Amino acid sequence: MGNRRFFDRPQGLTVDEIVALTGAEVSQAAPASLVIKGVAPVDLAGPSDLAFVDGNKFADALATTRAGACLMPKRFAERAPKGLTVLISEQPYRAFVAVHRKLYPESLRPASLFEADGVFEGATVHPTARLESDVTIDPGAVIGPRAEIGAGTLIAATAVIGPDVTIGRDCRIGAGSSITHTLIGDRVVIHPGCRIGQDGFGYTEDAAQQKIPQTGRVIIQNNVEIGAGTAIDRGGIRDTVIGESTKIDNLCQIGHNCQIGRHCIIVAQCGLSGSVTLEDFAVLGGSVGLAPHVVIGRGARVAARSGLMHNVPAGETWGGYPAKPRTQWMRQELTLARLAAPGEKGRTKP
Repeated sequence: MGNRRFFDRPQGLTVDEIVALTGAEVSQAAPASLVIKGVAPVDLAGPSDLAFVDGNKFADALATTRAGACLMPKRFAERAPKGLTVLISEQPYRAFVAVHRKLYPESLRPASLFEADGVFEGATVHPTARLESDVTIDPGAVIGPRAEIGAGTLIAATAVIGPDVTIGRDCRIGAGSSITHTLIGDRVVIHPGCRIGQDGFGYTEDAAQQKIPQTGRVIIQNNVEIGAGTAIDRGGIRDTVIGESTKIDNLCQIGHNCQIGRHCIIVAQCGLSGSVTLEDFAVLGGSVGLAPHVVIGRGARVAARSGLMHNVPAGETWGGYPAKPRTQWMRQELTLARLAAPGEKGRTKP
């Protein structure tokens, strides 16, 4: 594949190292000189690349692939061309991701513009701020009074860390982000342009439309990742909480007082009104909108572009606008499609 110029060129992995990493099985002896130095789609891969096939969509490309090695289920092995090192795996994509991560670990988190540690010229750090060892502050970043930043954390260029904010160890705060009224755990990744800790949207419902004070915080637990351009409002009279290992995509809005559990997935452009609760392992597809105070139960899933106005019980899948249980939603869509089909018996003519 093309030169990945924005990442350090990896030294590579031998087939034996890939097998040890992924648990894949080699269907035939690999050339002793084969070292995998990159990854690529099966139709674009070169002799030092690892590819994968996990379904019929790209299986035909196996016949002409130039990849050095390819991960695939056993059923595709007989279609591999001579000379290709076949690695049998029941979950080839997951194995491929493991190798990709090993080859390009620096791709997983925002990096310093200067590829070095330290507080750079042009950064502003208040004298009362506390920085542990190996903290990197890029030019243009601002660290406010009494802020605390843990060891190994990067604050990228032009990011603003407000007064009394606490950021744990080995975190990455992307360029241009602003963080106020927030406590952040360890190994948190916040991508560029995020807005975290600003006041929530609250006004009295009368002619005066008085602004409601927002005096809570944002609590972000360990191993959370937040995509570029996402906004998370601080709480009103309670905290907004993002639970451990939750992943939030780009351009999401998390309203004040929201309680998001552990290991949740929130896909791009979702909008959570104030005081929404997502219990552990809940999943929201892209562009889902949630009304205030809605509760999404543990392990529940909401389909993309749904509008949710009622609680979703644990483990259920809902979808549609307004959202409803999956079977009811699909039955309704099928009925509407039949009614709208040209020539459908029983259709009322205009």
